Amino acid sequence: MHMPRQGRQQNSFEGENSSREPKSFDGLSASQSQHRGNGKYSGGRAAAASEAGAARAQVDVDLGDRSYPIYIGSDLLQEPHLLQQHVRGKRVLIVTNETIAPLYLDRCKDIMTQGGTQQVDAVVLPDGEQHKNMDVISAVWDAALKLRLDRKCIFVALGGGVIGDMTGFAAAAYQRGVSFLQIPTTVMAQVDSSVGGKTGVNHPLGKNMIGAFHQPDAVVIDISTLETLPDRELASGLSEVVKYGLIRDAAFFEWLEENMPRLMARDQEAFTYAIERSCINKAEVVAADEREGGVRATLNLGHTFGHAIENVAGYGNWLHGEAVAAGTVMAADLSLRLGWIDQDLFDRTLRILKAANLPVAPPEGMTKEQFMTAMAVDKKAENGTIKFILLKGPLGGCVVTGDFDPAALDATLSAFCSS
Repeated sequence: MHMPRQGRQQNSFEGENSSREPKSFDGLSASQSQHRGNGKYSGGRAAAASEAGAARAQVDVDLGDRSYPIYIGSDLLQEPHLLQQHVRGKRVLIVTNETIAPLYLDRCKDIMTQGGTQQVDAVVLPDGEQHKNMDVISAVWDAALKLRLDRKCIFVALGGGVIGDMTGFAAAAYQRGVSFLQIPTTVMAQVDSSVGGKTGVNHPLGKNMIGAFHQPDAVVIDISTLETLPDRELASGLSEVVKYGLIRDAAFFEWLEENMPRLMARDQEAFTYAIERSCINKAEVVAADEREGGVRATLNLGHTFGHAIENVAGYGNWLHGEAVAAGTVMAADLSLRLGWIDQDLFDRTLRILKAANLPVAPPEGMTKEQFMTAMAVDKKAENGTIKFILLKGPLGGCVVTGDFDPAALDATLSAFCSS
């Protein structure tokens, strides 16, 4: 749930970026703005985005002719050009939820129609992970069919990760695929779920088990929307930010250790930097492995345990990022028991998640049997073997594996479970 807060004004975007070299919003090249030089902006560890001057940024997801930009900055929902340049047809369907609609739907409609000829309609879904299912998503297709939208229409996801996943899946399936835009309004969606084309809904037996890969035409991240985000939701998204530092970006993790208080205080400069750096990491991984055949699976650190927590607790009772945070600590514990990381890295992982006000253990009363049953149907499982993303080596290293001592897993579950 978002609650109203006072917004801030920023300069407008100065023109469309026609090349695939990364640009900041003032039109400077990546090398000029200290974000990244040497060609396309596809993430990476070697050169971090500069916090200085990071009020606005653009990251490109490099997928050849399906590449798309991620715009990052404040008050972007006051700039019609950013969205309108990606609308090719005359019909737009905004998908949002009952919490976001009163805050941002009218503003989004206004900028989509300002100076243009687009007809903009909207469908408002109930809010919450518990509504991420086939019954609720059918309302999007019902609306599109009743409005007689054709294949040149575009869907717009206005909301958090649930809305983004559902809108993307609705777009992927409607008339066998139409375009869509992402306007994420939560930290979780801005740093993770809006980027990379994973879309879908939950099934009673497993999270995100029904879906498709369907890339957006663009992602517009308006940092100002975080001003209406509750503290619990903000903290939930930070679990995914921490993840990037643990699995591939040690320098970013160290920055997070120093700057977590600024993020918790909603410092816009710090958040712009953290979101940009997260998107750089996500974009590089997606460009290398769009459909999760290899390295992209590393982005699921903490998710095997975490999805089990969400499933057993009931979707919506634990936020996704809360479950991932507890799952990340469990994955770090398993890594430590296997001898793959040292005690210091485990302690730092625990400390930074606590600093973000995130849970570091599963719900009280959750059993080993419940974990094993839920993890057996995880998407990463292969031929009956549960796979984990585990930390290995120094900070920034990890592996995807099902090859580990089962006694270590049992010991981890015993340490965190009641029975």
